[in-house]
Amino acid sequence: MDRFEAMSILVAAVEAGSLTGAGRRLNMPLPTVSRKLAELEEHLGTRLLTRTTRKLTLTDAGNDYFHSCKCILEEVGDAERKAAGEQSAPKGELVLTAPIVFGRLHVLPVVSAFLSIYPDINVRMPLSDRNVHLLEDDIDLAVRIGPQPDSSMVAKRVGSVRRVVCGSPGCFERHGVPASPADLKRLPCVTFDMMALPNAWAFGKSPNARDLSVEIRPRLCVNTAEAAVDAAIAGIGVTRVLSYQAARAVKEGSLQVVLQDFEPTPLPVYILHQGQGELPFKMRSFLDFAAPRLRERLEEIALS
Repeated sequence: MDRFEAMSILVAAVEAGSLTGAGRRLNMPLPTVSRKLAELEEHLGTRLLTRTTRKLTLTDAGNDYFHSCKCILEEVGDAERKAAGEQSAPKGELVLTAPIVFGRLHVLPVVSAFLSIYPDINVRMPLSDRNVHLLEDDIDLAVRIGPQPDSSMVAKRVGSVRRVVCGSPGCFERHGVPASPADLKRLPCVTFDMMALPNAWAFGKSPNARDLSVEIRPRLCVNTAEAAVDAAIAGIGVTRVLSYQAARAVKEGSLQVVLQDFEPTPLPVYILHQGQGELPFKMRSFLDFAAPRLRERLEEIALS
C-alpha cells in the first residue's frame, strides 16, 4: 500500500464530501478510491470514515488522522518546492475566520488584496462572533479580539481596539455630556445582549485607584453592535461598543466619544494558528502579508 497516496485520497474524500468527489478530483475510478481507503483503514486497524448514502463523516480517530495527513501533505509539498528551487507563489485553500463586523470591515479588504497578488490561493472565510475551534472546524487561521486563554495556539498580535462610550451630539445637548461614569445613571443608554453585563458597564481605574462598575438605564436593548450604533446615532441614548464599530460614525460627526479617561485597558487583536511544526507556505505567506496591513488599519481607526 502506498500510504502517501492513501493519505491524499482520504484528504480529497473529506474535502470533497464524498468518495465520488474524491475520484473526480484525483481522476481515479470510484472502486479504486473505495478500495484504497479500505486498505488504509485495515493497515491502521481502525475505522476512519462513516459512509452513508448521503454523506461522509469522520470518526474521532479519523478526524485526528485527517488533520495530521493534511499537515504532512502540505509539508511535503513545501519541501518539494524548496528542493526544486521553485519560486512560484503559494497554492491551495486557506481557511480563515474572524468576527463578523471586524471581518467585513477590515479583514476582507486585506484578504481581497492578498488574493489579487496570489492567484493560486483560494480563501474560505466564515465570519462568526463565536470562537470556533480551529482543529475541529478545519480552520487554518483566526483573527480574534480579546485575551486568548488557549496556550496551545500561536498568537501574533496586530494591534488593539478600545471599548468606547459614545452618543449623538443631540443626545448630549438634551442630557448633558457625562464627566464621569457615574453620570451615566442619568442618561438613557442603548445596550446589546452580547455584552457580559448589559445593565452595568465596567470602566478602568478611577482617580482614587478603584475599578468602576456603573449600573446603567437601558432605554433600548438590541442584539448587535451595529444596531446599537444606529440607535445611538438616532439619539435614543448613549451606547458602548468597540472602537472600530463606531469609527465611521465618529469620523462623520454623528457620534461623539466621551469618558476616554475612564476607558478599560484596550483589547488585543491577534491572528491565531495551531502551534504545531513549521507552517505551510500558504499560511506563512498570508501572515507575512496580513499582519502589517491589519496593524496599519487598526492604527488608522484608533479614536482620539
